[in-house]
Amino acid sequence: MKKNMGSADRIIRTIIAALIAVLYFTGTISGTLGIVLLVFAVIFLLTSFISFCPLYAPLGINTCKVKDK
Repeated sequence: MKKNMGSADRIIRTIIAALIAVLYFTGTISGTLGIVLLVFAVIFLLTSFISFCPLYAPLGINTCKVKDK
């Protein structure tokens, strides 16, 4: 897998995932919506850790800065 996420994108996804987790575990969001958002939070965390977003590949999006040699 070629990395296609830059550091800013990874930080934003991690912050959003943490915010969703806090809202879910404090009871602010609950029910089906809470579970769906929690699943998205887990996906955001996983994609930010591996620096690869599967949706970016077919859309041709690449936020990772490439170093020229």
